[in-house]
Amino acid sequence: MRQLIWSLFLISTLFACKNNSKQADFQTQEMALAAPPPASSPLSEADRVDAVKMPPEVNSASVIDKKIIKEGSIVFETNDIQATRKIITDSLKRLGGYVGEERESNNSEVNRKEYTLSVRIPAQNFEKFLNTVSTSADRIESKNISSRDVTTEYIDVTTRLNNQKLLENRYKDLLQKASKMADVLEVENKLSEIRTNIEATQGQLNYLNKQVAYSSLDVTFFTETAVKGGDGNGFSYKFKRALGDSWELLESLFFGIITLWPVLLIIGVIVWLARIWLRKRRSKKVITSAP
Repeated sequence: MRQLIWSLFLISTLFACKNNSKQADFQTQEMALAAPPPASSPLSEADRVDAVKMPPEVNSASVIDKKIIKEGSIVFETNDIQATRKIITDSLKRLGGYVGEERESNNSEVNRKEYTLSVRIPAQNFEKFLNTVSTSADRIESKNISSRDVTTEYIDVTTRLNNQKLLENRYKDLLQKASKMADVLEVENKLSEIRTNIEATQGQLNYLNKQVAYSSLDVTFFTETAVKGGDGNGFSYKFKRALGDSWELLESLFFGIITLWPVLLIIGVIVWLARIWLRKRRSKKVITSAP
């Protein structure tokens, strides 16, 4: 009896192992016979133009120093215009700056001759140049210096530029995969738009770099000369003053007459009527006295 039970147990175990082996072989054959996935097209759905996403923003704050723009103006008086101009231009050349604009004016009413130089100076030499200008002045009339922090603006422009360049590279890769003419044209249009944005952003960045690298300063210096005879004791001064007063008197009289023309007209009419009346009266007297 015991031998019969062991025999049945062995037979059932062998049968179960055989079934598992067949099932595994069937699954292996099914996987082998399964159809392979379809080959991807030259321009898959994931590679389409509409599917291209903006790259993650690149933060450049950790690698950019502070960006400061310095601007200012100074107005002062000097005894010698030409000597002062030479001192300023020589110092400017020595420190690596240049004159952007130069203006000269003469005010004859107050006998004032004035020069204005709009200069650009390397930011690291700004204080040296300002000290040179200040020491060449006889009397400083005004001085205004301002500093503007553009670090945030600089980081923003730099980040946008880097992201646009990354996006341009992605579209260039996409252009290599495009096989249809419609896809090629669409990608090229996108690349043209991105390139325009890159050039505009690069222009903004270049402008900021130039403003930071070179500070601006408007230097105005002038000289005033006293009028000869201006103390009122000279003959020529008195003569000119008398002629000027006479001319002003004539002008006042002329415009006064024009202003009073209605009154003068009425007076003229009254005089005319009075003369007519007197003439008639004399005529009557003559007729009455005649024999």
